[in-house]
Amino acid sequence: MANDAPRSDSAAAAAASKTNNNAKPNTDTGDRPDAELVVNDDLVTTHHTFSYPGGSLPYTATAGRIVLREEVITDGTFDGHQPKAEMFVVSYTADDADPATRPVTFCFNGGPGSSSVWLHMGLIGPKRVLAGDAEDPVPPPYQLVDNPESLLAVTDLVFIDPMSTGFTRPVKGGKPETYHGFTADRDAVAEMIRLWTTRNNRWLSPKFLAGESYGTLRAAALAGRLADRHGMNLNGLMLISAVLDMGSIRFTPNNDDPYVGFLPTYAAIAHYHGKHGRRSLEAVVDEARELAERDYPWALARGNRLTDSERADIVRRVAAATGLSEDYVDRANLRIEHQHFYAELLRDKGLAVGRLDGRFSGAPADKNAATIADDVSYRGFQGPYTAAVNHYLRSDLNYQSDLPYEILTDRVHPWSYKEFEGRGVSVIGDLDAAWRINPFLRVHVSCGWYDGATPFAAAENGFATMDLTPQARENLSYDYYPAGHMMYLHEPSRLQQSADLAEFIEAAGPGTEPTGKRSRRSGRKRSSR
Repeated sequence: MANDAPRSDSAAAAAASKTNNNAKPNTDTGDRPDAELVVNDDLVTTHHTFSYPGGSLPYTATAGRIVLREEVITDGTFDGHQPKAEMFVVSYTADDADPATRPVTFCFNGGPGSSSVWLHMGLIGPKRVLAGDAEDPVPPPYQLVDNPESLLAVTDLVFIDPMSTGFTRPVKGGKPETYHGFTADRDAVAEMIRLWTTRNNRWLSPKFLAGESYGTLRAAALAGRLADRHGMNLNGLMLISAVLDMGSIRFTPNNDDPYVGFLPTYAAIAHYHGKHGRRSLEAVVDEARELAERDYPWALARGNRLTDSERADIVRRVAAATGLSEDYVDRANLRIEHQHFYAELLRDKGLAVGRLDGRFSGAPADKNAATIADDVSYRGFQGPYTAAVNHYLRSDLNYQSDLPYEILTDRVHPWSYKEFEGRGVSVIGDLDAAWRINPFLRVHVSCGWYDGATPFAAAENGFATMDLTPQARENLSYDYYPAGHMMYLHEPSRLQQSADLAEFIEAAGPGTEPTGKRSRRSGRKRSSR
């Protein structure tokens, strides 16, 4: 097991250390006289040793808030740098590593409104929480353990909490809603990445982004923004539970894309709950894919022009795939909205299934409701992650704050997509532009078969619409896991995903060639593991 105990003489000595060995504190106040504008970084550094199957690695952890500033131009005259926000960041950097060859990965979750706790404490960081799983829930008090599978073995790590999440807040007098939107959020995170890279002399390092859920939308947008605005080309993107086009997961009138994209996920969840007998998951999913890629979208487009026999056939096949009754599918006009599916699949047992993870089931708030009122899967892991991060930051990393660490907050809503007025919210164009600027960019997509929030087929469909060059197609890979949105809740999936991501980083480093590990289907690397 890894020994991640601080190497300092005592916890008190580490707690007293308020200097950052990784980044020089920004003491620039913009030469402005207003004392309220004197805002400095608040960083704490501790030293540790990470043990993993390949050896041990001394590393430095830095936790705290870094001040973001913007240039002020008054009447055409430069008027200093105005502090705007204090962004909370936790970084782990290997001691004595060559910054020109040691990769660095910037990590964040999604929401919008989520801190980076899930990737930090569930998959990528040097510590993780034992949060239990669908069939093995754990009671409090929860345990924090070493994570020998951490990606720290192959890359330095920087976990970023966007505005209003974690400990990130605006400076005094600032308005948090300024950052609660697609472009403002993207630009703030891009500036943090640029600032951290500059202060830590990492411009020559191989650089990666790891985003989950909405964080994949952010990561794709950042790839273009970093290249276009800052001239920073990335080596790779790790898109975990990906969404490229919000229209593919938003059930709105006259938009049939979500019904098509969710169908294979419905089939997988139905299989998990015994609706497909002894058939294999692979056979069930492949059949649902075939239906979703051919006859189902055709039938939805035909609508009331279907003959009685055509409609009866598609009703039967959709019902068989989803585990729902033919009567229900017919009454739903062939269109199964996801919140309805989660409420309906196990209704005869008085249960609902989870949205983030369809393996979970539990009693709904209202057994007669047509849709779920809350996510029964989220109930299972909110507590462990909240307890773990609050203990870890204060006890292991010695960062002290009376602020609540916002795990997942509604304070960011309404989230602004004003840039997309009159069109759908999509980053397919951003990613396409990033690939044109940097044709060496590699993209890895992690998919959970039972992810009812960002279904795997919707992500596949998004990439399928792109006019990719042969090189880009070769640099795109997928892995699939028998788990949900946070596939690392499932222990076998966590172990495999950790290995897959480490392999991706090592393969995408300097001087490497494409691995060529692809399936016969549309460049996908397939696995039901």
